[in-house]
Amino acid sequence: MSGFARDPKYYGDRLVYEPLERKWAGYHARHCGCGRDWLEAHAVPAGFTVIPRGKTGYYGLVGPGLTEGVDEEKLTANALWEAVTGQPGTQTWYEGVHITCRTPESEAALKEHYKQVYAPAQERRKKAKTVPATEAQVKYLTTLAEKVGKELFDAEFAKVVKGSDIAPRAPRQRCATAAKRLTKERAHKLITALVGHP
Repeated sequence: MSGFARDPKYYGDRLVYEPLERKWAGYHARHCGCGRDWLEAHAVPAGFTVIPRGKTGYYGLVGPGLTEGVDEEKLTANALWEAVTGQPGTQTWYEGVHITCRTPESEAALKEHYKQVYAPAQERRKKAKTVPATEAQVKYLTTLAEKVGKELFDAEFAKVVKGSDIAPRAPRQRCATAAKRLTKERAHKLITALVGHP
């Protein structure tokens, strides 16, 4: 999402405007249509400077009327709008500044926070790798095997069990019996693969 930001790790003490590339490229295409890159064709010639943010592909813009010579209590993107579209900006609301603190302590705390937030989901995924396929999954896989044929079932089954200690379906083994040997996670992958076939 586009917006004004301060991020000492990437921008030092500068206030920047972080544009959402797709959004501004769309504005440019609708209002100018010159076919050129909006940054090179309009923003840079208008006096804006592009500041890369690490190696992520994201960046910030600084320049007159946007982040320089402005009242930080009354920030708008009107200056950039005028440069990119050639029309006066009509933004009547003011934007706040998103401040990101990236000290080693704050990043460690954030990492720990996300670890706690995602721990239950990771535990479920880990459990799904060892829990046997459910009765409903086995029943559905049996139905799908009849629908797509044993040849396709065997091909997809072999892909799903590759790298595990689960053997492919034996020639005379029933599909339901083979499906019972799957874990819940692998059964889900096999169902997804078979449902995708006509």
